[in-house]
Amino acid sequence: MQPKPKRDSFVGDCTYPPLSAPSPITTRRPSAFLTIFSAGIAAGILDITAAFVTWAPQGIRPVQILRGIASGLLGPKSFYGGWQTAMLGAALHFLIAFSAASVFYGASRKLIFLRRRPVLSGVLYGIVVYLFMYWVVIPLSAYHKPPFSISATIIAVVTHIVCVGLPISLVVRRYSSRREGTPTSPEAP
Repeated sequence: MQPKPKRDSFVGDCTYPPLSAPSPITTRRPSAFLTIFSAGIAAGILDITAAFVTWAPQGIRPVQILRGIASGLLGPKSFYGGWQTAMLGAALHFLIAFSAASVFYGASRKLIFLRRRPVLSGVLYGIVVYLFMYWVVIPLSAYHKPPFSISATIIAVVTHIVCVGLPISLVVRRYSSRREGTPTSPEAP
């Protein structure tokens, strides 16, 4: 039996769904864009925050870090730039974070292991991102790389694991679980 249409002064006759009806928000499948955006924004915020916190004890301010990122494109003159140069650095940083999220998302569509084992794949992906950034991107950029330091390397690898690889893999897993109807526990078989 159909519910009797109710009169609404704004839209006229309409039928209101029962309160127990599933919400379109909870049943809607997340898009690739939403998944990549969420993973990229999480990794970008965590990674830049880690950089700010890591370098603060040495007296390096956040604006200097952002200008350092911009120096990959502009070279040493970026350190003399104003807030525009810092904003360019922030934009480049998030571009890299969204790119890392896009690559992982794309790979996770073909390699089911990445979705089924998000903690392990996040740790491995963090290491891969570190290696790519420090052994490919930085050498090809205009950034002046400081001398090698084992402690700085360990901090950078751990930061990439915790702040880049894991957030990306866990966000992709969470949104993929909703899409595929699979359990959301981090290490489900």
